[in-house]
Amino acid sequence: MSGIDHTLAIAAARAADDKQALDVVVLEVAEIMTICDSFVIASGRTSRQVKAIVDEIEEQLFLLHDRKPRAVEGLESRTWVLMDYGDVIVHVFVETDRQYYRLERLYSDAPQVEWRDADHPVPSPEASA
Repeated sequence: MSGIDHTLAIAAARAADDKQALDVVVLEVAEIMTICDSFVIASGRTSRQVKAIVDEIEEQLFLLHDRKPRAVEGLESRTWVLMDYGDVIVHVFVETDRQYYRLERLYSDAPQVEWRDADHPVPSPEASA
């Protein structure tokens, strides 16, 4: 992986995880796109959860990094919310829309960035059952 600083993307992923977002992924897209360095992709089960995830990301990135999004789109429908932080673009989907648009598949050449640590361990399959 390149020398790109993924601190903001990792903070966004952890904030999403704190609100029980599903399948949180951080992709390094700098080699594929010129508009940003990283994508954070997460899902919520409902539009209400999508809003809670978006709110948590916005709050944590401001508190931890003094960053506000340049733009937020999709808050009205809450099925696909895009948060533009310049170097990081956050996508928060309702599960069905994420399956439909399949951004991970579109950017399958992009390396994944590890964002979990001891405070954010990978959930066991039994825990979600």
